[in-house]
Amino acid sequence: MLTPTNELLKKIEAIYRKDRRYKPEAYLFVLAGLHFTLGQMPEPRHITGQELLQGLRVYGLDQFGPLTAQVFEHWGIHRTEDFGQIVFTLVENKLLRKTEEDSLDDFKEVYDFSHAFDPVPLYRLPDDA
Repeated sequence: MLTPTNELLKKIEAIYRKDRRYKPEAYLFVLAGLHFTLGQMPEPRHITGQELLQGLRVYGLDQFGPLTAQVFEHWGIHRTEDFGQIVFTLVENKLLRKTEEDSLDDFKEVYDFSHAFDPVPLYRLPDDA
């Protein structure tokens, strides 16, 4: 995970003081997950909300394994729209940028949390047969 600076932590603490829906760790996770997702791209570019959500899913499973859904729930994240709210709050606070095409709708119902964090499909070994 990225090492947050004191300035970043202060900004996230200020966000949390105004809006307690999501724990500060959720904002830090989204920033680290964005960094992870961009690192998976062949070359740097702007990514869509759906691409970020898929990256957050994989990064979450990498970091927390089968406890991913419980960690997200503890942070106040229950659906993909919550990640969108976090992203757009980070944009409003000038910690991320968006394009004119980016929208909260990009984060609507992209995957179902009740099944998305089952690590088996991500880590299944290929059949030898």
